[in-house]
Amino acid sequence: MDWKTFQALLSGVNKYSTAFGRIWLSVVFVFRVMVYVVAAERVWGDEQKDFDCNTKQPGCANVCYDFFFPISHIRLWALQLIFVTCPSFMVVMHVAYRDDRERKYRAKHGDTSKLYSNTGKKHGGLWWTYLISLFVKTGIEVAFLYILHRIYDSFYLPRLVKCEVSPCPNQVDCYIGHPTEKKVFTYFMVGASALCIILNICEIIYLISKRVVRCANKIKRRSAHIPVPQDDYNDDLFPLRRHPVSKQNLKDQPPSFRTASKAPYRPSALKLEEKVRASAPNLSSFS
Repeated sequence: MDWKTFQALLSGVNKYSTAFGRIWLSVVFVFRVMVYVVAAERVWGDEQKDFDCNTKQPGCANVCYDFFFPISHIRLWALQLIFVTCPSFMVVMHVAYRDDRERKYRAKHGDTSKLYSNTGKKHGGLWWTYLISLFVKTGIEVAFLYILHRIYDSFYLPRLVKCEVSPCPNQVDCYIGHPTEKKVFTYFMVGASALCIILNICEIIYLISKRVVRCANKIKRRSAHIPVPQDDYNDDLFPLRRHPVSKQNLKDQPPSFRTASKAPYRPSALKLEEKVRASAPNLSSFS
């Protein structure tokens, strides 16, 4: 397998990943791919030749090896790495699709027009693609760990296995080559896979919480910019909310209840009485 080409393809994913995604990619390359290429392949090698049984019965060693090792660790890990990293290409393909739409839009409407502010920004459909890829990667990691657990009984490799599978004549003792070394690498790869699962879960929580906070801020901004309707009787019902009004506007406006109440109350009967008193002669001067 050409791991350099594989690394070149995944390097584009790093541009569109979050901080957790970059850490995940570093763990995959340093603790999984490098360990797989440098050490794990050499430790396992052709492990079937190192699987020795205390019998010369033709076909017995092959049948016992297939019974205890239906899938080789090294091949299972290679398959796991391929399946785990494939969902990341969904993000790269989505960004490439956006770039193509942006190019066609500029060719139709001019170079100054833009369909996307940033084709690599995680919003809209790209956000959902990125989130789905995280869920798929987490599911694949869990599925492969479960398969490895079921096949090899809690990731444990014994030194000696007893085989009674036909065509073996009786119970045969078979010995695994480098069992301790293989056990150490098995636990290491399982731990790296568990770390990748934790990073994926943290990234999922980060993306969802960031989206929720952004939506909440949008709702707050919208509610803050909604204009409050002014009532026609604002001056009478809410006396604390006063606005300066010019004298010209006061003359043009009809009198309100407040302006009428402020005017002095002088009935017409009192005015008539004052006029009568003013016109009556002073009779006291004739006495």
